[in-house]
Amino acid sequence: MSALSHVNDAGKARMVDVSNKPDQVRIASAAGHITLEPGTLELLEQNRIQKGDVLTVAQIAGIQAGKKTSDLIPLCHPLPVSNIEVHCEPAKTGVTVTAIARYTGQTGVEMEALTAVSVALLTIYDMCKAVDKKMVIGEIRLIEKIKADIK
Repeated sequence: MSALSHVNDAGKARMVDVSNKPDQVRIASAAGHITLEPGTLELLEQNRIQKGDVLTVAQIAGIQAGKKTSDLIPLCHPLPVSNIEVHCEPAKTGVTVTAIARYTGQTGVEMEALTAVSVALLTIYDMCKAVDKKMVIGEIRLIEKIKADIK
């Protein structure tokens, strides 16, 4: 296991200094799932949830959250992300959310992708909570992290 980069010699939390790292193209993808009751999934797919178009609102919430990651996670660097894509797809047991974050700079964008997925899932939960008391959010994970030299 490598040394922890977010702690100083005294074991105290710190922001990692990336100033000596070269700019690179950074891409990260993440995914998660919310399990819904079959009736809730049917209402969602028919766009009959009273709060509105759940999947579109969740998609927008995820994009906004990804852009605000450093406001939510104390040691994250504020990144001017180039793009965040969020996809909310109905599945057999609920909705699967995926996100891809892109940025060119000195540090990765995995936290932005994970934050986008998490907030999109929380938005689905919020919009469906009146009709489904058994929802479960889970399986949030990093799928892939890529860095490439600028051509």
